[in-house]
Amino acid sequence: MDSSSTLSSASPTLADQDTPALVVTVAGLLQQKGWMLATAESCTGGLIAAACTELAGSSAWFERGFITYSNGAKTELLGVDAAVIAANGAVSEPVVRAMATGAIAHSPPSRVALAVTGVAGPTGGTPDKPVGTVWFGWSVDGEVRTERRRFDGDRATVRAATVHYALQTLVELLAR
Repeated sequence: MDSSSTLSSASPTLADQDTPALVVTVAGLLQQKGWMLATAESCTGGLIAAACTELAGSSAWFERGFITYSNGAKTELLGVDAAVIAANGAVSEPVVRAMATGAIAHSPPSRVALAVTGVAGPTGGTPDKPVGTVWFGWSVDGEVRTERRRFDGDRATVRAATVHYALQTLVELLAR
């Protein structure tokens, strides 16, 4: 699925929730299923893991977070093939898919992974991947979903929007 809009098309109730409320919802859904979450983050630099672990008791459902900002870290920590990065760039569907599956593979207790890679700015954008472009990957109980979004704003805004959208979509996937 590829989307270039700047706003989420999710249900209004989820779109209107702030990030801490989304974390509470993620926590509840994961605990109901008895599943653990791993994150693999590039452009957010650990903000998703930080949002999750801000909630007391998160060790019951949050297993670990991988901050794989460099291409080498993606390869070393998550097993992303360097040739895939070279062929597609770090901000791409094949890389975020490999990040999500790698997070699961390198976190045996986890049944759920959330991965993000993008261009937060203010520099680094290209015509094909402008600043604000983010690829998302979610692996939920063996099924991987990927999506491309573009968010407007400065670096902090892009990163905050990325965290929020990643968690919002995870709630939708876990609630199925």
